[in-house]
Amino acid sequence: MQDAGFVRQAFAGIASRYVLANHVLSLGIDCLWRRTTARRIAELNPQRVLDLATGSGDLAQAIQAACPQAKVLGADFSVPMMREAQKRQLRALVAADGLALPFQDNSFDVLTVAFGLRNMASWPAALQEMSRVLRPGGRLFVLDFSIPRIPGIRQLYLFYLKEVMTRVAGWITGKREAYVYLCGSIERFPSGREMESLICANGFSSAGSRQLTLGIASLYEAVK
Repeated sequence: MQDAGFVRQAFAGIASRYVLANHVLSLGIDCLWRRTTARRIAELNPQRVLDLATGSGDLAQAIQAACPQAKVLGADFSVPMMREAQKRQLRALVAADGLALPFQDNSFDVLTVAFGLRNMASWPAALQEMSRVLRPGGRLFVLDFSIPRIPGIRQLYLFYLKEVMTRVAGWITGKREAYVYLCGSIERFPSGREMESLICANGFSSAGSRQLTLGIASLYEAVK
């Protein structure tokens, strides 16, 4: 279980510097990951897309650009983060908890969650709620960090994660303790087949994944 209260407080504290910190810490590669996700979603020609844990709205903005015909709704439980998303001229935003979404069953064609499932209080409960609001045959996309499996790169990344990222993020945001938590959560978060199994056990019939940038991030796609 994740500490939802701490997560809410942490994101409120870093909201104004969150985007800058992301781009610096990933050397801008996080923008490529979101564009990759948005291009795949565009291939599905969805009409209604929910970007859950939208945060500052980066992924929702990329999807909106790639799918101009779709209604893209961003949802997040952090109001300070959503204020940042409002600056991106997103068409629709709503305050919502991922464990109790205020939407009817079968409401969306596609649901995305980027770097957000990892911080929800219960991963199984969150996935079940995502499945509930997706229509039958709808697609779930989970984009999140993972630990590279390649020897050498794995050790180097873990050193960067623990020793470099927390210090640099703390300098940028003034909230190092938030990134100590967030970086630690990356190690605890399941990835690869373990994540695919978790998704399939909670409302989805199939799930696959692809590694991005040597396995630093992974993109999961599942069908309800």
